[in-house]
Amino acid sequence: MEPLAAFGPDGKPVARLAEEIPSVENGEIAKDNLSVTWKLKKGVKWSDGTDFTADDVVFTWQFCADPATACTTSSNFDPIKSVDAVDANMAKITWKEVNTNPFISFVGFNGPVIQKKQWADCMGAKAETCPANNAPVGTGPYVVKDFKPGDTVVYEKNKLYRDADKVAFDGVEIKGGGDAVSAARAVLETGEVDYAWNLQVEPQVMAEILKGGKGTLVVAPGPNMERILINFANPDPALGDKRAEPDQPHPFLTDLKVRQALAMALDRQLISDQGYGESGKPTCSPITAPPDYVSSVASCPQDVEGAKKLLEEAGWKDTDGDGVVDKDGKPMTIVYQTTINAVRQKTQAIVKSQWAAIGVNVQLRAIDAGVFFSSDAGNPDTAAKFYADVEMFTTGNDNPDPTSFLDGTYTCANIAQKSNVWKLGNVDRYCNKDYDAVIAELKKTTDAAKRKELIIKADDILVNDVVIIPLVARSTPSAMINGLKGPTGNQWDTELWNIAEWSK
Repeated sequence: MEPLAAFGPDGKPVARLAEEIPSVENGEIAKDNLSVTWKLKKGVKWSDGTDFTADDVVFTWQFCADPATACTTSSNFDPIKSVDAVDANMAKITWKEVNTNPFISFVGFNGPVIQKKQWADCMGAKAETCPANNAPVGTGPYVVKDFKPGDTVVYEKNKLYRDADKVAFDGVEIKGGGDAVSAARAVLETGEVDYAWNLQVEPQVMAEILKGGKGTLVVAPGPNMERILINFANPDPALGDKRAEPDQPHPFLTDLKVRQALAMALDRQLISDQGYGESGKPTCSPITAPPDYVSSVASCPQDVEGAKKLLEEAGWKDTDGDGVVDKDGKPMTIVYQTTINAVRQKTQAIVKSQWAAIGVNVQLRAIDAGVFFSSDAGNPDTAAKFYADVEMFTTGNDNPDPTSFLDGTYTCANIAQKSNVWKLGNVDRYCNKDYDAVIAELKKTTDAAKRKELIIKADDILVNDVVIIPLVARSTPSAMINGLKGPTGNQWDTELWNIAEWSK
């Protein structure tokens, strides 16, 4: 499946289903920033042989704009007032209000166009069980041949692709699950795999694996940040259907001093050195790139004694001498979950030790990434359900303009909960009207200097309110076998953004 445009490694849009990139100069971005017009490539076919048209673009917006669909990319479509088919090969997007980021919609991995014909009977609540989820019709260079959820997806060349003669491979097989070390070895030591993604491997281990000589690392800087998310809702299983719902406040993590103490107790430099080496650096900011938008809070040193003092001010003391602070007879115990990954388990161990030093009892959970990041509404171990006190994974603004990220990840309107099948981006269940007001102003501000000021202001609220605990600004190393051409390590889009151009 393809968007109208992808994001290249430099963060600039590259035409895909569009004939060209809209601009003010070519007249396709309105001077008043209230609309953008996309000229579409002519002659593009869906993989079932039907024509791709502007009607499919209109339908994709209608599909994701329906709240009952609970579209995972809904925040990218929220700014849209309407999408109209000017003709078969031209679509016009009209914004609800002035929009200075015309590439928020239909661009990058959040913007694939879906086929109206395939999805027309799957609007709203029907979307979740639609057969199209497992057998999509697309316009890209490869088409799904076989899909085993949680395991493997096999593709074959799409013979109807517009540049099929330039596609080098007859097929592609993507294997999920496993662990980063095994994936790295499969490329760099044995050469049995051509490409491996997200190789979060300890620096010392990776150095040994690279000696295998079968391949090289693909590393590109970007906006990714490893961080600890704090649950503002109560994940106690005794709550039943109300578990971790936003109207059930967490019994102690809603206390700012507690959150401040947890952040203050951590040595980010040690975490970065032990887990990431040259591919990471400690950070205080939820935004790590572009650099102009990083929080003004530039320093967040470890202060164990200061953290202890904050906990005491919040009423948490070690009253029975067992090394764990308690309040009203209840000890502070934190369930801390993340994915099964050597680097993350080392980070967990460091964090557990440093929180123990201030009297916090920590219980660790490690979950298979295929489960943790899935959208399985019946599984209690997903990151979106967040049935723990804190959890850790990497995220970042997937658009060079972080407006959508700041909106979709932390505003009150985007809280993940049972009513939206846990599909929205604010899994912390954080809600701050002052923060929302900053984002609302940002979304209607056109002046570049003012926008920068508002983004930093939003960043600072997240840091000072300790909504998350940023740990490491990290690159995401991948590996490719010797002789493979094409991978760029794109940090602004899917790493397969240009797979039509990969070859050996």
